[in-house]
Amino acid sequence: MRDEGRSLTADEFGVALERAAFALGRLDQALHGHPLLPAVLHRMRLDAVRRQAAVDGYAIDPWHLAAVIEHLPLRLGNADRGGVFEAARYAFAQYQWLVAPDFDQEGAVQEAMAVLARGALTESPLLGVARGLHDWLEAGHARPAMRTAIVRHLGTTLLRTALPLTGAAALQADVPWGFAAWAPLFLQALAAEARDGLRQLGLLEQAWRQARQIVATGRRSNSRAPAALDLIAAAPLISAGTLAGCLRMAPKNALALLDRFADQGVVVEVTHRSARRLFGLKGLAPLAEEVALPRRARRGGGRIRASAVEEASVPATLSPLARWQPDYADLEAAMAAADQAVRNAGSRLDALGLWGPGGRGGSARSRQQGEAAEDRE
Repeated sequence: MRDEGRSLTADEFGVALERAAFALGRLDQALHGHPLLPAVLHRMRLDAVRRQAAVDGYAIDPWHLAAVIEHLPLRLGNADRGGVFEAARYAFAQYQWLVAPDFDQEGAVQEAMAVLARGALTESPLLGVARGLHDWLEAGHARPAMRTAIVRHLGTTLLRTALPLTGAAALQADVPWGFAAWAPLFLQALAAEARDGLRQLGLLEQAWRQARQIVATGRRSNSRAPAALDLIAAAPLISAGTLAGCLRMAPKNALALLDRFADQGVVVEVTHRSARRLFGLKGLAPLAEEVALPRRARRGGGRIRASAVEEASVPATLSPLARWQPDYADLEAAMAAADQAVRNAGSRLDALGLWGPGGRGGSARSRQQGEAAEDRE
């Protein structure tokens, strides 16, 4: 960031502040109590992390990040695998700062929030945020903690919802760093992010209303399809088990409902697998395109050729296996040879007198003596 920059007049500063406040307030009002709030926040977080990573030198596709968050494999094609995974790891780390910081990260966030709280005592909320971010970076601190602190601070002082708005574009390398020239650019970046969030809401709302019209055609009065569609629209991604639990229906019925929505073009499946299938509104089609196919499908093992079906349907003429007749000739010969060897050894031991009194030889001599005594009697 450059240090030079023309100082803006009070009127120009006021215009930037007014436009930023109007854009943030309009988005906050549109999202307050909206049924699509969770889905919009998910999309806004993806875009926020994409902007932050781009400013920090990492180009990340937001749908790559969405796949990493859901632990789904990426379909890389001819892309630089090392570069894609490095950018994905960095973006996921930024996402963790934003959504669920660990113990040490939370400590840094609390420190950054204390800086913002001190600035709010002397300046307006938005100018206090600009001043706090500028002072934080001037002191040599890292960006992620302050970005998370800005989201929380605005969510408690100015907005009713903690929206992922951080003014990331104001930290580009070619932006002047003098506060008088930089602060309006930060406010403009916040306003641009808010307008983009409002546009995302409009797109999701349009897709949701079109899906409701498609589902409403020909349905029964007691159908759970509208309620299921509302749940799918509110959640970024949903499984059959989650949908079944929310609607209190059997998982197989929820899966059948999701499959019917997919056939109607209302939702898309992003996992391409038979287990842990995840679905979302058709606006998530880019995510489905970025998720890698299962290995079996990539190898072609999941596809069944028509010729193979025809071959399997025609029974082949098979002759029964010949009955196995065991042959014990070799075994009997070996056993006979073993018996003969034992007899020969016994004869030699008897001849040498090596059997003990209680052994084989002793028993034979006793038997012979007994027979001789009987003859004498």
